[in-house]
Amino acid sequence: MKLNYTLLLLLIGLSVFGQTTRKYSNEFMNIGVDAAALGMSNAVTSHTGDVNSGYWNPAGLVQLEDNELALMHSSYFANIANYNYIGYAMPLDDRSAVGISLIRFGVDDILDTTQLIDEQGNINYDRINLFSTADYGVTFSYARRLPIEGLNYGINAKVIRRVIGDFANSWGFGLDAGIQFQANNDWKFGFMARDITTTYNAWSIDEEKFEQISGAVEGQNQDLPETTEITLPKLELGISKSWVFHYDYSLLAAVNLNMRFAETNDIFSSSFASVAPALGFQFGYTDMVFLRAGVGNFQNELQIDNSEDLTFQPNFGVGFRYRGIQIDYAFTDIGDQSAALYSNVFSLKLDFSIFR
Repeated sequence: MKLNYTLLLLLIGLSVFGQTTRKYSNEFMNIGVDAAALGMSNAVTSHTGDVNSGYWNPAGLVQLEDNELALMHSSYFANIANYNYIGYAMPLDDRSAVGISLIRFGVDDILDTTQLIDEQGNINYDRINLFSTADYGVTFSYARRLPIEGLNYGINAKVIRRVIGDFANSWGFGLDAGIQFQANNDWKFGFMARDITTTYNAWSIDEEKFEQISGAVEGQNQDLPETTEITLPKLELGISKSWVFHYDYSLLAAVNLNMRFAETNDIFSSSFASVAPALGFQFGYTDMVFLRAGVGNFQNELQIDNSEDLTFQPNFGVGFRYRGIQIDYAFTDIGDQSAALYSNVFSLKLDFSIFR
Protein backbone atom coordinates (compact mmCIF):
# COMPACT_ATOMS: atom_id res chain seq x y z
CA MET A 1 0.00 0.00 0.00
CA LYS A 2 2.84 2.39 0.91
CA LEU A 3 4.59 1.59 -2.38
CA ASN A 4 1.39 2.30 -4.33
CA TYR A 5 1.07 5.62 -2.53
CA THR A 6 4.65 6.56 -3.47
CA LEU A 7 3.99 5.73 -7.13
CA LEU A 8 0.82 7.82 -7.00
CA LEU A 9 2.80 10.81 -5.71
CA LEU A 10 5.28 10.36 -8.54
CA LEU A 11 2.53 10.31 -11.17
CA ILE A 12 0.98 13.43 -9.69
CA GLY A 13 4.36 15.16 -9.86
CA LEU A 14 4.87 14.16 -13.49
CA SER A 15 1.45 15.58 -14.38
CA VAL A 16 2.24 19.16 -13.32
CA PHE A 17 5.08 20.05 -15.70
CA GLY A 18 3.60 23.58 -15.97
CA GLN A 19 4.94 26.70 -17.54
CA THR A 20 7.28 27.45 -14.62
CA THR A 21 9.31 24.23 -14.87
CA ARG A 22 13.03 24.55 -15.54
CA LYS A 23 15.66 22.06 -16.58
CA TYR A 24 17.93 23.25 -13.79
CA SER A 25 16.28 24.36 -10.57
CA ASN A 26 17.62 24.03 -7.02
CA GLU A 27 20.75 22.50 -8.54
CA PHE A 28 22.70 23.01 -5.32
CA MET A 29 20.72 20.04 -3.96
CA ASN A 30 22.24 17.82 -6.69
CA ILE A 31 25.93 18.45 -5.91
CA GLY A 32 26.11 15.60 -3.42
CA VAL A 33 27.40 15.01 0.10
CA ASP A 34 30.07 12.79 1.67
CA ALA A 35 33.52 12.56 0.11
CA ALA A 36 33.27 8.75 0.11
CA ALA A 37 30.26 8.90 -2.23
CA LEU A 38 31.76 11.62 -4.41
CA GLY A 39 34.93 9.55 -4.84
CA MET A 40 32.71 6.82 -6.35
CA SER A 41 31.03 9.32 -8.70
CA ASN A 42 27.82 9.22 -6.62
CA ALA A 43 27.10 5.60 -7.58
CA VAL A 44 25.83 4.76 -4.09
CA THR A 45 22.02 4.57 -4.41
CA SER A 46 21.91 0.82 -3.84
CA HIS A 47 24.37 0.36 -0.95
CA THR A 48 24.40 3.61 1.08
CA GLY A 49 23.79 2.71 4.72
CA ASP A 50 24.88 5.47 7.08
CA VAL A 51 23.91 8.99 8.18
CA ASN A 52 24.48 10.26 4.62
CA SER A 53 21.71 7.98 3.34
CA GLY A 54 19.32 10.79 4.19
CA TYR A 55 20.65 12.46 1.05
CA TRP A 56 21.49 9.50 -1.24
CA ASN A 57 18.63 7.13 -0.42
CA PRO A 58 16.75 7.43 2.89
CA ALA A 59 15.94 3.70 2.82
CA GLY A 60 19.57 3.07 3.82
CA LEU A 61 19.09 4.70 7.23
CA VAL A 62 17.70 1.44 8.64
CA GLN A 63 21.25 0.02 8.47
CA LEU A 64 22.35 2.35 11.28
CA GLU A 65 23.48 0.62 14.44
CA ASP A 66 23.91 3.80 16.49
CA ASN A 67 23.57 7.58 16.21
CA GLU A 68 25.81 9.15 13.59
CA LEU A 69 26.96 12.67 12.72
CA ALA A 70 28.46 13.78 9.39
CA LEU A 71 30.20 16.97 8.27
CA MET A 72 31.47 18.01 4.84
CA HIS A 73 33.06 21.05 3.24
CA SER A 74 34.08 21.89 -0.31
CA SER A 75 34.72 25.11 -2.22
CA TYR A 76 34.36 26.23 -5.82
CA PHE A 77 35.51 29.12 -8.05
CA ALA A 78 38.82 29.56 -6.20
CA ASN A 79 37.11 29.51 -2.79
CA ILE A 80 34.56 32.14 -3.78
CA ALA A 81 31.63 29.74 -3.29
CA ASN A 82 31.45 27.42 -0.30
CA TYR A 83 29.40 24.25 0.09
CA ASN A 84 28.79 22.91 3.59
CA TYR A 85 26.78 19.99 4.92
CA ILE A 86 25.88 18.58 8.33
CA GLY A 87 23.76 15.49 8.92
CA TYR A 88 22.54 13.57 11.95
CA ALA A 89 20.66 10.26 12.07
CA MET A 90 19.59 7.76 14.69
CA PRO A 91 17.81 4.40 14.80
CA LEU A 92 14.40 4.43 16.48
CA ASP A 93 14.29 0.66 16.91
CA ASP A 94 15.47 -2.40 14.99
CA ARG A 95 13.06 -1.63 12.12
CA SER A 96 13.10 2.17 11.65
CA ALA A 97 15.35 5.25 11.74
CA VAL A 98 15.16 9.02 11.31
CA GLY A 99 17.58 11.70 10.16
CA ILE A 100 17.96 15.41 9.56
CA SER A 101 20.48 17.29 7.41
CA LEU A 102 21.34 20.84 6.37
CA ILE A 103 23.06 21.95 3.16
CA ARG A 104 24.30 25.48 2.51
CA PHE A 105 25.77 26.67 -0.77
CA GLY A 106 26.67 30.34 -0.66
CA VAL A 107 28.76 33.21 -1.92
CA ASP A 108 29.45 35.85 0.73
CA ASP A 109 30.60 39.47 0.67
CA ILE A 110 29.55 40.27 -2.89
CA LEU A 111 30.03 43.91 -3.93
CA ASP A 112 26.74 45.69 -4.52
CA THR A 113 27.54 48.37 -7.10
CA THR A 114 23.94 49.16 -8.08
CA GLN A 115 24.23 52.56 -6.37
CA LEU A 116 27.82 53.27 -7.40
CA ILE A 117 26.77 56.25 -9.55
CA ASP A 118 24.87 58.99 -7.70
CA GLU A 119 22.07 61.24 -8.98
CA GLN A 120 24.60 63.68 -10.50
CA GLY A 121 26.33 60.92 -12.48
CA ASN A 122 29.40 60.83 -10.25
CA ILE A 123 31.09 57.61 -9.15
CA ASN A 124 31.02 57.35 -5.38
CA TYR A 125 32.74 54.33 -3.90
CA ASP A 126 31.20 55.01 -0.48
CA ARG A 127 27.91 53.83 -1.98
CA ILE A 128 29.21 50.27 -2.44
CA ASN A 129 27.71 47.74 -0.02
CA LEU A 130 28.20 44.04 0.57
CA PHE A 131 25.62 41.28 0.34
CA SER A 132 25.50 37.50 0.30
CA THR A 133 23.60 34.94 -1.70
CA ALA A 134 22.92 31.57 -0.13
CA ASP A 135 20.86 28.45 -0.78
CA TYR A 136 19.73 26.29 2.14
CA GLY A 137 18.21 22.82 2.07
CA VAL A 138 16.88 21.14 5.21
CA THR A 139 15.89 17.48 4.86
CA PHE A 140 13.89 15.38 7.32
CA SER A 141 14.19 11.63 6.69
CA TYR A 142 12.35 8.52 7.84
CA ALA A 143 13.14 4.91 6.95
CA ARG A 144 11.60 1.55 7.81
CA ARG A 145 12.11 -2.12 7.08
CA LEU A 146 9.27 -3.83 5.26
CA PRO A 147 7.98 -7.32 6.15
CA ILE A 148 9.77 -8.71 3.08
CA GLU A 149 13.29 -9.65 4.15
CA GLY A 150 15.94 -7.30 2.73
CA LEU A 151 13.44 -4.70 1.51
CA ASN A 152 13.45 -1.17 3.01
CA TYR A 153 11.88 2.15 2.12
CA GLY A 154 12.55 5.76 3.08
CA ILE A 155 10.97 9.18 2.61
CA ASN A 156 12.44 12.71 2.68
CA ALA A 157 10.63 15.96 3.33
CA LYS A 158 12.70 18.94 2.10
CA VAL A 159 12.44 22.62 2.92
CA ILE A 160 14.33 24.93 0.55
CA ARG A 161 15.33 28.49 1.44
CA ARG A 162 17.11 30.71 -1.11
CA VAL A 163 18.29 34.25 -0.38
CA ILE A 164 19.83 36.86 -2.71
CA GLY A 165 20.77 39.66 -0.33
CA ASP A 166 17.86 42.05 0.20
CA PHE A 167 16.83 41.70 -3.45
CA ALA A 168 14.88 38.44 -3.40
CA ASN A 169 14.23 35.29 -1.41
CA SER A 170 12.18 32.14 -1.78
CA TRP A 171 10.72 29.19 0.11
CA GLY A 172 10.25 25.74 -1.36
CA PHE A 173 9.04 22.31 -0.34
CA GLY A 174 9.41 18.84 -1.84
CA LEU A 175 9.41 15.11 -1.20
CA ASP A 176 11.80 12.25 -2.06
CA ALA A 177 11.21 8.50 -1.79
CA GLY A 178 13.67 5.62 -1.92
CA ILE A 179 13.74 1.82 -1.85
CA GLN A 180 16.59 -0.63 -1.22
CA PHE A 181 16.68 -4.40 -1.55
CA GLN A 182 19.52 -6.72 -0.55
CA ALA A 183 19.65 -10.23 -1.96
CA ASN A 184 21.28 -13.15 -0.15
CA ASN A 185 24.23 -13.22 -2.58
CA ASP A 186 25.54 -9.71 -1.69
CA TRP A 187 23.78 -8.06 -4.62
CA LYS A 188 22.06 -4.79 -3.66
CA PHE A 189 19.48 -2.79 -5.59
CA GLY A 190 18.30 0.76 -4.99
CA PHE A 191 15.72 3.14 -6.40
CA MET A 192 15.55 6.85 -5.56
CA ALA A 193 12.90 9.30 -6.76
CA ARG A 194 13.80 12.92 -6.06
CA ASP A 195 11.20 15.71 -6.01
CA ILE A 196 8.44 13.16 -6.65
CA THR A 197 5.70 15.76 -6.25
CA THR A 198 7.93 18.36 -7.94
CA THR A 199 9.58 20.86 -5.61
CA TYR A 200 7.80 24.21 -5.70
CA ASN A 201 9.68 27.47 -5.00
CA ALA A 202 7.84 30.75 -4.45
CA TRP A 203 9.99 33.89 -4.80
CA SER A 204 9.48 37.25 -3.12
CA ILE A 205 11.20 40.13 -4.93
CA ASP A 206 11.84 43.58 -3.46
CA GLU A 207 10.14 45.65 -6.15
CA GLU A 208 11.54 48.93 -4.83
CA LYS A 209 15.12 47.69 -5.23
CA PHE A 210 14.22 46.25 -8.64
CA GLU A 211 12.98 49.65 -9.81
CA GLN A 212 16.32 51.18 -8.83
CA ILE A 213 18.26 48.91 -11.19
CA SER A 214 15.69 48.02 -13.88
CA GLY A 215 16.96 50.66 -16.29
CA ALA A 216 20.65 50.45 -15.49
CA VAL A 217 21.41 48.58 -18.72
CA GLU A 218 19.32 49.52 -21.73
CA GLY A 219 17.13 46.66 -22.88
CA GLN A 220 17.81 44.53 -19.80
CA ASN A 221 16.12 44.08 -16.42
CA GLN A 222 12.96 45.82 -17.60
CA ASP A 223 10.45 43.24 -16.34
CA LEU A 224 10.16 41.40 -13.06
CA PRO A 225 11.27 37.77 -13.38
CA GLU A 226 8.91 34.90 -12.67
CA THR A 227 8.17 34.45 -8.99
CA THR A 228 7.52 30.70 -9.06
CA GLU A 229 9.54 27.73 -10.27
CA ILE A 230 9.10 23.97 -10.18
CA THR A 231 11.87 21.39 -9.90
CA LEU A 232 11.08 18.34 -12.01
CA PRO A 233 11.38 14.78 -10.65
CA LYS A 234 14.60 12.82 -11.10
CA LEU A 235 14.99 9.06 -10.85
CA GLU A 236 18.08 7.07 -9.85
CA LEU A 237 18.49 3.31 -10.23
CA GLY A 238 21.47 1.62 -8.61
CA ILE A 239 22.99 -1.86 -8.49
CA SER A 240 26.04 -2.96 -6.50
CA LYS A 241 27.91 -6.07 -5.39
CA SER A 242 30.67 -6.64 -2.84
CA TRP A 243 33.36 -9.31 -2.53
CA VAL A 244 35.71 -10.26 0.31
CA PHE A 245 39.15 -11.73 -0.38
CA HIS A 246 41.28 -13.48 2.26
CA TYR A 247 39.22 -11.93 5.05
CA ASP A 248 41.13 -8.61 4.99
CA TYR A 249 40.48 -7.31 1.48
CA SER A 250 37.15 -6.17 0.05
CA LEU A 251 35.92 -4.80 -3.24
CA LEU A 252 32.67 -2.96 -3.90
CA ALA A 253 31.47 -2.22 -7.44
CA ALA A 254 28.40 -0.07 -8.12
CA VAL A 255 26.59 1.43 -11.08
CA ASN A 256 23.89 4.11 -11.23
CA LEU A 257 21.51 5.23 -13.96
CA ASN A 258 20.38 8.81 -13.33
CA MET A 259 17.32 10.06 -15.19
CA ARG A 260 15.97 13.58 -15.70
CA PHE A 261 12.62 14.31 -17.35
CA ALA A 262 14.10 16.89 -19.71
CA GLU A 263 16.25 16.91 -22.84
CA THR A 264 19.85 17.61 -21.83
CA ASN A 265 23.38 16.82 -23.02
CA ASP A 266 23.39 13.48 -21.18
CA ILE A 267 24.78 10.54 -23.12
CA PHE A 268 21.24 9.18 -23.65
CA SER A 269 18.78 11.98 -24.31
CA SER A 270 15.32 12.47 -25.80
CA SER A 271 12.51 15.00 -25.56
CA PHE A 272 10.95 12.87 -22.80
CA ALA A 273 13.93 12.04 -20.59
CA SER A 274 17.72 11.93 -20.37
CA VAL A 275 19.84 9.23 -18.75
CA ALA A 276 23.42 9.43 -17.50
CA PRO A 277 25.32 6.41 -16.10
CA ALA A 278 27.84 6.48 -13.25
CA LEU A 279 30.26 3.76 -12.16
CA GLY A 280 32.12 3.53 -8.85
CA PHE A 281 34.57 1.20 -7.06
CA GLN A 282 35.81 0.93 -3.51
CA PHE A 283 38.75 -1.20 -2.41
CA GLY A 284 39.06 -1.77 1.34
CA TYR A 285 41.67 -3.22 3.65
CA THR A 286 40.58 -4.56 7.08
CA ASP A 287 37.58 -2.25 6.90
CA MET A 288 39.96 0.55 7.89
CA VAL A 289 41.65 1.96 4.76
CA PHE A 290 39.75 2.63 1.53
CA LEU A 291 40.67 3.59 -2.03
CA ARG A 292 37.87 4.78 -4.30
CA ALA A 293 37.45 5.63 -7.97
CA GLY A 294 34.55 6.46 -10.19
CA VAL A 295 33.50 7.90 -13.51
CA GLY A 296 30.26 9.67 -14.36
CA ASN A 297 28.68 12.84 -15.76
CA PHE A 298 28.90 11.56 -19.34
CA GLN A 299 27.93 14.45 -21.62
CA ASN A 300 27.74 15.11 -25.35
CA GLU A 301 29.36 18.54 -25.55
CA LEU A 302 28.77 20.67 -28.63
CA GLN A 303 32.00 21.96 -30.14
CA ILE A 304 32.62 25.18 -32.07
CA ASP A 305 32.43 23.29 -35.40
CA ASN A 306 29.00 21.87 -34.39
CA SER A 307 30.44 18.42 -33.77
CA GLU A 308 29.88 16.62 -30.49
CA ASP A 309 32.51 15.20 -28.16
CA LEU A 310 31.79 12.78 -25.34
CA THR A 311 33.16 14.05 -22.04
CA PHE A 312 33.14 12.41 -18.63
CA GLN A 313 34.10 13.14 -15.05
CA PRO A 314 36.63 10.86 -13.32
CA ASN A 315 36.84 11.01 -9.53
CA PHE A 316 39.24 9.64 -6.94
CA GLY A 317 39.00 9.24 -3.20
CA VAL A 318 40.63 7.82 -0.08
CA GLY A 319 39.27 7.13 3.37
CA PHE A 320 40.37 6.06 6.82
CA ARG A 321 38.20 4.60 9.57
CA TYR A 322 39.24 3.90 13.14
CA ARG A 323 36.68 2.74 15.62
CA GLY A 324 33.80 5.18 15.22
CA ILE A 325 35.64 7.96 13.37
CA GLN A 326 35.88 8.07 9.57
CA ILE A 327 37.69 10.71 7.52
CA ASP A 328 37.30 10.80 3.73
CA TYR A 329 38.77 12.83 0.90
CA ALA A 330 37.71 13.08 -2.75
CA PHE A 331 39.17 14.87 -5.74
CA THR A 332 36.49 15.35 -8.36
CA ASP A 333 36.94 15.73 -12.12
CA ILE A 334 40.55 14.52 -12.34
CA GLY A 335 42.38 16.15 -15.24
CA ASP A 336 39.45 18.47 -15.99
CA GLN A 337 37.90 15.92 -18.34
CA SER A 338 34.42 17.48 -18.19
CA ALA A 339 32.77 20.86 -17.84
CA ALA A 340 31.90 20.05 -14.21
CA LEU A 341 33.53 21.97 -11.40
CA TYR A 342 36.44 20.14 -9.84
CA SER A 343 36.96 20.36 -6.12
CA ASN A 344 38.84 18.96 -3.15
CA VAL A 345 36.23 17.55 -0.79
CA PHE A 346 36.72 16.56 2.85
CA SER A 347 34.17 14.88 5.08
CA LEU A 348 33.99 13.51 8.60
CA LYS A 349 31.66 10.88 10.02
CA LEU A 350 31.29 10.12 13.71
CA ASP A 351 29.60 7.00 15.11
CA PHE A 352 28.37 7.65 18.64
CA SER A 353 29.15 4.08 19.66
CA ILE A 354 32.67 5.27 20.55
CA PHE A 355 31.19 7.04 23.56
CA ARG A 356 29.63 3.87 25.00
